[in-house]
Amino acid sequence: MANFTAADVKKLRDTTGAGMMACKKALTEADGDLDKAVEALRVKGAKDVGKRAERTAAQGMVVLKQESEGKATLVELNCETDFVAKNEQFIALANQVADFVAAQEADDLATVAAAEIEPGKSLQAFIEDKSVVIGEKLEFRRFAKFEGAYVASYLHKSDPDLPPTMGVLVELDKADEEVGKDLAQQIAALAPQYVGKDDVPADVVAHERSIAEQTTREEGKPEQAIPKIVEGRLNGFFKDVTLLGQPFVKENKKTVQKVVEEAGVTVKRFVRFKVGQA
Repeated sequence: MANFTAADVKKLRDTTGAGMMACKKALTEADGDLDKAVEALRVKGAKDVGKRAERTAAQGMVVLKQESEGKATLVELNCETDFVAKNEQFIALANQVADFVAAQEADDLATVAAAEIEPGKSLQAFIEDKSVVIGEKLEFRRFAKFEGAYVASYLHKSDPDLPPTMGVLVELDKADEEVGKDLAQQIAALAPQYVGKDDVPADVVAHERSIAEQTTREEGKPEQAIPKIVEGRLNGFFKDVTLLGQPFVKENKKTVQKVVEEAGVTVKRFVRFKVGQA
């Protein structure tokens, strides 16, 4: 009979982030020696790198680093299971990655991933090493860095037992804490894709117009009424996908456009990260 207890299994899981059965097997093979079990899991993890690359990392967390009221960084780090997502080792790694990303001048993923976090070791290689220890595929998925007159932020937990899985940054042309907070929560809740109508790409508008025209014709509407109906449907599309066109969640008789006009602020840009979504 192996010389270990349930507490030893828990300790090994907490240390490595590995699954329960893998921990039991490692402790059995190590005859209860925790250090040897950790080493065995690391060796197995290194052998499984190729297999992990094909797996999906759809869990994880979003980390916010708000350096000042005008500067903030949002980072998404993914893993495979919610068990690892709430593991202290993974959370510490995500925060370490976010600190490193916030300190970089580059704003593209490839450049930051290739930057050295340790002498001779890129951020990507560093994360891959942690993947070996934890035993799951880990993915540095994306980040956003905002710097301007005022940057509001918001983090949301979909489960109280898990770290934040959604994060928002919204940049305004001047400081307004209340409006910034309201807009960040609006973006989190209603997921607009663009700031305003003018920010929607022309090809996207053309595609939506084409769908609206086709749908209207198939409904047998009178030819002379089609242009007006199409414009109405296109305006409905803008209302859904643009922040400024959406009804304000706290007072839905107003649009967000009206709210920012009354506050005398301009929305420069925003970003919304939700773990596992595009």
